[in-house]
Amino acid sequence: MSETNPAAAADPSANAAPHRYTAAMAADIEARWQDFWDAEGTYAAPNPTGELAGDPAVVARPKKFIMDMFPYPSGAGLHVGHPLGYISTDVYARFQRMTGHNVLHTLGFDAFGLPAEQYAVQTGTHPRVSTEANMENMKAQLRRLGLGHDKRRSFATIDPEYYKWTQWIFVQIFESWYDEEAGKARPIPELVAQFESGERAVPGGGSWQALSAAERADLLGEYRLAYASEAPVNWCPGLGTVLANEEVTADGRSERGNFPVFKTKLRQWNMRITAYADRLLDDLEELDWPEAIKLQQRNWIGRSEGARVDFPVSGGVAEDRITVFTTRPDTLFGATYMVLAPEHPLVEKITAAAWPEGTHDVWTGGHANPVDAVAAYRAQAGAKSDVERQAEAKEKSGVFTGAYAVNPVNGARIPVFIADYVLMGYGTGAIMAVPAGDQRDFEFARAFELPITCVVEPTDGRGTDTAAWEDAFASYDAKIVNSANDEISLDGLPVAEAKARITEWLERKGIGQGTVNFRLRDWLFSRQRYWGEPFPIVYDEDGVAHALPESMLPLELPEVDDYSPRTFDPDDADTQPEPPLSRKQDWVDVTLDLGDGPKKYRRETNTMPNWAGSCWYELRYLDPRNTDRLVDPEIEKYWMGPREGQPHGGVDLYVGGAEHAVLHLLYARFWSKVLFDLGHVSSAEPFHKLFNQGMIQAYVYRDKRGFPVPAAEVEERDGAYWYGGEKVSRLLGKMGKSLKNAVTPDEICEEYGADTLRLYEMAMGPLDVSRPWDTRAVVGQFRLLQRLWRNVVDETSGAVTVVDSEPDEATLRALHKAIDGVRGDLEGLRFNTAIAKITELNNHLTKAGGPVSRPVAEALVLLIAPLAPHVAEELWRKLGHTSSVVHEDLPVADPAYVVDEAVTCVVQIKGKVKARLEVSPAISEAELEKVALADETVVKALDGAVVRKVIVRAPKLVNIVTG
Repeated sequence: MSETNPAAAADPSANAAPHRYTAAMAADIEARWQDFWDAEGTYAAPNPTGELAGDPAVVARPKKFIMDMFPYPSGAGLHVGHPLGYISTDVYARFQRMTGHNVLHTLGFDAFGLPAEQYAVQTGTHPRVSTEANMENMKAQLRRLGLGHDKRRSFATIDPEYYKWTQWIFVQIFESWYDEEAGKARPIPELVAQFESGERAVPGGGSWQALSAAERADLLGEYRLAYASEAPVNWCPGLGTVLANEEVTADGRSERGNFPVFKTKLRQWNMRITAYADRLLDDLEELDWPEAIKLQQRNWIGRSEGARVDFPVSGGVAEDRITVFTTRPDTLFGATYMVLAPEHPLVEKITAAAWPEGTHDVWTGGHANPVDAVAAYRAQAGAKSDVERQAEAKEKSGVFTGAYAVNPVNGARIPVFIADYVLMGYGTGAIMAVPAGDQRDFEFARAFELPITCVVEPTDGRGTDTAAWEDAFASYDAKIVNSANDEISLDGLPVAEAKARITEWLERKGIGQGTVNFRLRDWLFSRQRYWGEPFPIVYDEDGVAHALPESMLPLELPEVDDYSPRTFDPDDADTQPEPPLSRKQDWVDVTLDLGDGPKKYRRETNTMPNWAGSCWYELRYLDPRNTDRLVDPEIEKYWMGPREGQPHGGVDLYVGGAEHAVLHLLYARFWSKVLFDLGHVSSAEPFHKLFNQGMIQAYVYRDKRGFPVPAAEVEERDGAYWYGGEKVSRLLGKMGKSLKNAVTPDEICEEYGADTLRLYEMAMGPLDVSRPWDTRAVVGQFRLLQRLWRNVVDETSGAVTVVDSEPDEATLRALHKAIDGVRGDLEGLRFNTAIAKITELNNHLTKAGGPVSRPVAEALVLLIAPLAPHVAEELWRKLGHTSSVVHEDLPVADPAYVVDEAVTCVVQIKGKVKARLEVSPAISEAELEKVALADETVVKALDGAVVRKVIVRAPKLVNIVTG
């Protein structure tokens, strides 16, 4: 909003006081110290060995590895909301250095991504050119904030020397399988040896030796942790690429570009993250993460216990079986129909040629035969997102396949439908529908006039006649009814006992098995884009995939003339991706010697998803110049290895947004566990402690059309907001260029200095909550720095004014309480309250008048150093020190001065306050009672009344009961 310059208003006599702390002085101080830190390598963290090895005495200190989530270098640059996390980790890192730690704190760039590629498509500019320009701009903005990063360790995911190791890790995953018995990943050659020796049987009989190369490859693909398969994907013709579920909006359109997204089958690379589902769940318990994030991961993994049950298909269509997973096998007798996901592989096989006799009209969807009905419905379902298909409020739809299945517990012949509310990506892609116990099934049964059988006795008085029911009844605390055959009866049993009995019966009969299921699906790991890591995979003439050896890595992206994947009519689902790399024929077709002589191969033309590089970047920070191996084991163990309180190892503090809970954080954990299993790292988890910072919000002003208008040009008059003579609305929301409310850190640094910006962002409120930005409030922290400066420096002469004398007791108490509080607050990431305590101490010194004692001034400078490092360095040097404040020890409080000399004790008579006494905080209850009863004011208030009882809560309360 428009306003006068608050910095100028706060400093009207700047010209009369040439050594006053002003924005111009702040700019000069900050630039000089930033140059000094760079030149001196102030923030260089020594490794125990290797090229970055340093002072052994520093390495011997306790270590702290502090990380921010990878930033993406946007062309729009930073607004003031972006640095919140970066400043907080910087403050915490500085605090840790000043409390005796060897601190690793640096920052790289997650630089592959769709925005740069789309910009390349629009302008013809190579994505690397625009991305590197964006990085340089962002580096300059971050440097101006005084962030203490070890710049020797910085990198970008687009650097070939970095993505060489991303490709190498992919090869390790491709060349691994998960041994269920050992509970870990093992190299593929060990699996091959089991097949060769006969220790592991080849499915279908026969011998390994009799299999062709292609057959062996197909068999191993069933085990590999990275594998290619035909899988249902989100195909977006308008973007020309496949999208992850998380990149598709709830209404079935692409998050970027708002194009229609369709379900189709493509051959794609996948990561078998499902093999680690149990470990990903179990190891969460040892991590110091917000419970909300743990809960999101638990729900995403979705572990559930139940049974797999086979339903034979009947009706003369095909003798096949539909397998379902159910958490409630105790309700099998209530299954009255089945539903397959439209993409289920059995759909085409079991779909009848004609409608069976007695087919209800509502089951046909108005089609002449099941084949047409199923084809039409599958096309309709393919145009919807998974979120859309599972929306609770939507009208239930589906179509009969013309096939029937047999309920194995009672022999009932039940119809098989397809419906979009069943997803191929969960369970087996098929359900047994028990409409009496599931609301979705109930609504579907009502819509399609299907029977509803009560098998769990209602406890709400509705009875077992379902004809009158208005909704389903689901309960785990009820008895089973209507569930018996000639061999087994569940009637009268509670749910848990019934589940156990029916599961045992199913296993004995060979028609089912108790099992554990997960919601988690394997990770789709392909993109039909140019700007991403090339897969280190080639295919031979038989179509068998081969991993490139390490000597051929990195496989660099070739130069291409056209960066865009081929896009299609956005509404044409019957298209196939054409990645840009597929048009680079001289790169695709290649002759290589992979150990058995030169042969012709074809390269993989998909690229890795843009978050591949962020799955392991914490490891590269440790040993960024290593060209021989992923990371030196001694260095990795030093920074990330397990230790007391961190049984799985990992980064000591990881700060970033909560929006990455089930993507980046889950994928990084998976990569870490594979590398741990294969012996490449000692840490089974990447991030031990996670902290989610809140968001800096800003007011969005919109005109009558709903379009944002420039916030800086809005005027407030009489409680309303005006722009260009028109009244506009105001609502608190995100900050961003498109909302026309972005404030850049450069603007604030220009007006007040970086230290003021740092203090303001840390003082706005608790770090983990969102808070509104108010440019007018920034001046409050600017004034704090001015008062601090005046307590050390004469504004007229520039001379230091501190004196070499001992402070009085009141100042000592104020000082040591501040030291004690600030240390605790910085350790707990409570930066706003730390600033409040520093402000309180500084105000005490200002009000006391006269020159400040040197020990107090130096302690105050050290306390503010993690938060406002530039002004702290300048004052530390003016106080006569030659060392950098960055590596000075933070003051330690003297307990004798932290405890209050006296506290106020309230004395009540019949619940009413009659006196206030100043007493020792260590006073005993007996002594406090004596003092209270002897107090002249209390004696007068009692006026001879009989004291019946005295309740003492030393040292702050005495309650006297009379009568």
